[in-house]
Formats: sequence, C-alpha cells, structure tokens
Amino acid sequence: MKKVIFALMMLLSSVQLFAQEGQIEMADTMRSNGKIYVVVICIVIILAGLLIYLFSLDKRLKKIEKKS
Repeated sequence: MKKVIFALMMLLSSVQLFAQEGQIEMADTMRSNGKIYVVVICIVIILAGLLIYLFSLDKRLKKIEKKS
C-alpha cells in the first residue's frame, strides 16, 4: 500500500512540473488589460458569500441543538 501511495505522489509531482513549463497567455493578457483583478474580486466575493452562509448555518444549527 505504501508503494502505491509513493508511486501516486511521484506521478502527481511530475505532472505539476510539466504544467509549469509554458507561459499562460490568457493570464498575461488579462493582467495587461487589468481584467484579472475583476476575476479575483469575483472569486473573493463568492468565497466570502459561502463563508458567511456557512457561519450563519452553523449558528442556526447550534441554536437548534441547544433547544433539543
């Protein structure tokens, strides 16, 4: 089992090295146009919304658990 996990880790690490060879043209283009910041802001807003939802859901569940 340890050999299989080690082989998978080595395989995944080599895949990561291949992914870093070339430049990403789309990211460079978006960065030069200033649009990459819009994408980052949208991602941050979505993640913040999810976190707020999860915390409010957790608070409601704690309240329900206290009642029962």
